[in-house]
Amino acid sequence: MTADSAIADRILTALAEYLKRDKRSIGMDYSLRDDLGLDSMATIELLFKIEEAFDLQIPDQDLQGLATVGDVIGYVERRLKPAASAKQAVKASVKRSRTRK
Repeated sequence: MTADSAIADRILTALAEYLKRDKRSIGMDYSLRDDLGLDSMATIELLFKIEEAFDLQIPDQDLQGLATVGDVIGYVERRLKPAASAKQAVKASVKRSRTRK
C-alpha cells in the first residue's frame, strides 16, 4: 500500500472532503474513530461512498479490520488488484491470439 497510489489519493480526497480539511493533514496511521473523530455511523457512511466509488462491496465481517486510513486504503487496493490482474491477463491473451493469425 502506498500513500501516493491513485486509490489512496481518491480515498484521502473523499475523507478530506467529508471532514472539510486538507488531505495532506490526514495520516495513513490515523484512526478513523480516535484521530479523525468518525463515529460508527459516519464510518459506515464513508465506507458506503467508497463502495460506490470503487464498485465493490465490503462485507460486514471485514468492517472490524478497517480501523485506520491505511487499513481502508490497503483493503481497497487488495480488493481491486485481482480485478486489474484479470483484465491485464485478458488483454494479453487477446493480443497473443491476434498475433498468431
